[in-house]
Amino acid sequence: MTQLQPVLALDVGGTKLAAGVVARDGTVRSFCRIETAVGEGPTAVVKRLLDLGEQALAEAGLPVGSTPVAAVGVGCGGPLDPSTGVILGPPGLPGWDSVPLGQLVAERFELPTYVENDATAAALGEYRWGGWGVESLVYLTVSTGFGGGIVASGKLFHGAARQGGELGHVVIDWQGRQCGCGARGCAEAYVSGTSIARRATEAVAGSDSTLAGLTITAKDVAAHARAGDPIARAVWDETTAMLGRMVAVLVNVCEPELVVLGGGVTRAGAQLLDPVRNAALRQAMPPAARACDVVLSRHGDAVGVLGAAAIAYERLGDA
Repeated sequence: MTQLQPVLALDVGGTKLAAGVVARDGTVRSFCRIETAVGEGPTAVVKRLLDLGEQALAEAGLPVGSTPVAAVGVGCGGPLDPSTGVILGPPGLPGWDSVPLGQLVAERFELPTYVENDATAAALGEYRWGGWGVESLVYLTVSTGFGGGIVASGKLFHGAARQGGELGHVVIDWQGRQCGCGARGCAEAYVSGTSIARRATEAVAGSDSTLAGLTITAKDVAAHARAGDPIARAVWDETTAMLGRMVAVLVNVCEPELVVLGGGVTRAGAQLLDPVRNAALRQAMPPAARACDVVLSRHGDAVGVLGAAAIAYERLGDA
């Protein structure tokens, strides 16, 4: 591999699929995005993902079969086995039980293929190309699901089973809401976009809320909370309080220099960041809080693609 060869990066989420060609310096040469349509099942979704990868290559001027591309990086919701590229039944991807995603991608593109948990991968992408100038950070994705990854002393944390950084399933209320993983009170059960929408839908039943009658999304909750709807505000405030507490726990345990928030729900901007940042740094132990800041990712929708690319470069030995 020469230093100039780009990689193809694929990002699999519960709501959207994304693909892009990413250069070694983090330049995104192409970016494509479509809905996941998870209800179609894994076979159909994987085909859509592979077709999207071909589209990304074509838009970067790199047609399949003649591509000076070093490898493919894939980020997908976990659990999964990074060593085999097999997806092991993520809560956000129903029916994805023992799906050999890495093998299917490698066969289509005839390139080395590396699979990693999407949020873990995004943490490495933020470290490599976020421009933060830190050696330790925690990345949290607040999207359809909720997860994260940890970089410590410039190295991605994997853990003994290579599932480390499964931050969405840190329990923040042991008698709390049922999570898709089967446990109760996981952070994902409160702060994911899916949970925000579900809790708002439950709360508006029989009320005169401005949310009543809508097929509610997290975006709706944020917008109606800004407009002053009391139910939307209560759900949003609970969400930011829970996320703030979760970040405080991570600041105490990991003592990162930075906590980066990304994912679709962070499009709310300061409406999300300000209360979460304030709550987290107020509740964390003072020495850890003073050493840390909480920020939004600068990469927007491309953060997952950049994460998948960072994994490909890391596995190729280009750390």
